[in-house]
Amino acid sequence: VQLQASGGGLVQAGGSLRLSCVASARTFSNNAVGWFRHAPGKEREFVAAISWSGGTTYYADSVKGRFTISKDKVKNTVYLQMNSLKPEDTAAYHCAQGRTGWPRTDRSEYIYWGQGTQVTVSS
Repeated sequence: VQLQASGGGLVQAGGSLRLSCVASARTFSNNAVGWFRHAPGKEREFVAAISWSGGTTYYADSVKGRFTISKDKVKNTVYLQMNSLKPEDTAAYHCAQGRTGWPRTDRSEYIYWGQGTQVTVSS
């Protein structure tokens, strides 16, 4: 399975971006999909995750109320809507497919990773 993330860019603080993650396979194999971000000098951190077959979602505390993860099964795509962006949201954002259908926050629970899409938020 190959994952393709897109939608990153440069935005001012307070602005919005929508990231997309498309799987090369027909589906995400009914497994959960997560978004992680990696900023220079920092550990890769969990952002949000969603179950593929149901509607369960998890968010990092730092993005709750600002980011929304969703999916479109017809398009085989998972989205991350990011609003009220802050400079500290600047990072490379990666999507990943989970080992199981339940969304997890631990990156070790994800087996396929896409390349990152860069998000830069200016102050």
